[in-house]
Amino acid sequence: MKFSRDELPVGTPVVGMVGGGQLARMTQETAIALGVQLRVLAEGPTVSAAQAVADAPVGDYKDPETVRRFAAECDVVTFDHEHVPTDLLRALEAENVKVFPGPDALVHAQDKAVMRSRLDSFDAPSPAHQVVATAAEVADFAKRVGGFPIILKTTRGGYDGKGVWFVDGPDDEAIAVAFGSGVPILAEEKVDFVRELSAIVARSPHGQAVAYPVVESVQRDGICVEVTAPAPGLAPEKAAQAQQTALRIAGELGVVGILAVEMFEARDGRLLVNELAMRPHNTGHWSIDGAVTSQFENHLRAVLDLPLGSPAARAPYTVMVNVLGGDPETTADMHYGLLHCMARDPELKVHFYGKPVKPGRKVGHVTAYGSSLEETRERARHAAAYLTGTIDE
Repeated sequence: MKFSRDELPVGTPVVGMVGGGQLARMTQETAIALGVQLRVLAEGPTVSAAQAVADAPVGDYKDPETVRRFAAECDVVTFDHEHVPTDLLRALEAENVKVFPGPDALVHAQDKAVMRSRLDSFDAPSPAHQVVATAAEVADFAKRVGGFPIILKTTRGGYDGKGVWFVDGPDDEAIAVAFGSGVPILAEEKVDFVRELSAIVARSPHGQAVAYPVVESVQRDGICVEVTAPAPGLAPEKAAQAQQTALRIAGELGVVGILAVEMFEARDGRLLVNELAMRPHNTGHWSIDGAVTSQFENHLRAVLDLPLGSPAARAPYTVMVNVLGGDPETTADMHYGLLHCMARDPELKVHFYGKPVKPGRKVGHVTAYGSSLEETRERARHAAAYLTGTIDE
C-alpha cells in the first residue's frame, strides 16, 4: 500500500528510511505515535520492516535512480544501515534533499580509516592504528605497538565480527586472508580491555544533543548478545567522560540523529573508541522499554529537527538480551515460548523482528528492568534462553 500526500493529514512529515531491517521496523512504532509517515526502501517484500510499514517499495539502495525516486516523496531521508554510497548521498543533497546523517558525517561510519584519521584530528581517544598494505607493514606496526597479537580490519564493509582478524604473528595466515579481501586494511593494537561500553547520543540539525546512560555490552563471536544499562560499577567520572567523548564526536562530525560510540574500557583505565554507528543501534534497544525516550523516537525527533526527549532511565537497571536463532527444527515456533516466558515474568518485554530462524541470526530481543541487577539479568537471560531452546523450564 502506498499513500500520497493528499491522503495524509495536513502537516504530516514523511520520513524515508533506506533499509528494511529490524531498525526500520522498530522505528515504525514511534513513527505511528508521533503521527509521522514512515516510508522504507526495502530489500524485499517480506523483510522485517516491510511486514510493518505500509509504504515499503522494494529497490536497490545502490541504484541512483531508485534512491532518487524514493527520496522525491520524502521530507527527509535517513538510514537503517550505513551502506548507501556517499557519492549518491551527495548527489541527493545537491538536489536539495535533506539527508540525515549527511554523507560527510556518514562516511566516518562507513570507512574505518577515514574515521580514525578524523578522530585523531581532535584527539579522540583511540587504539594505536595504521593503514597497512603489505605483510612487512603489518610486522612493523606490531613492533611499534609492542608486538603481536594485533587486529586487522577491513576499512569498509565489516559488521558483526566479519572483516576482523586476530593476528598472532608475522606468519599468521590471517594476514593473507585479510589482504585477499580486496579492501584496504587497518591494523590496530589489541587492547587489553576489561569490558566493552557503548555511549549513545542523539543530535539535531541545530545542535541540541542528549546523552543516554553509558551501557555495558557483551559480545560473542562478534555479535552483541547482552546489554546492561547503566554499565554496572562504572565510576561517575568515567561515565561522564564517555558521554562527553560521544557528544564531542557527534558535534565535530556534524552527526544528525543517533550516534553510537562503542568503546573499550581498557585494563589501564583508558576509554578508547572502537567503532561508530550513525543510526539506532543494538546497544540502544534497551531504551524502548527502559528509557523515557527511546533511541528510535529521538532519532526521528532529530532528523525532523524536533526538540529531543529525555534519555533518562526509567529503572535502576535495564537488561536487554538478544534472541539468536538456534536449530530451526526446535526453535522455529518461538511464539509458543511466549506462554512460558510471559507467565513466569509478567513485566518482561519481548520484541520479535519477523525473521525466519537461522543459527546465530538476531531474530528478536527481550528486556527486563528492576532495582536488582542480579535478578534483572537472570530474568532477561532466562527468557532469551527459553525462546532459543537452550533451556526448557
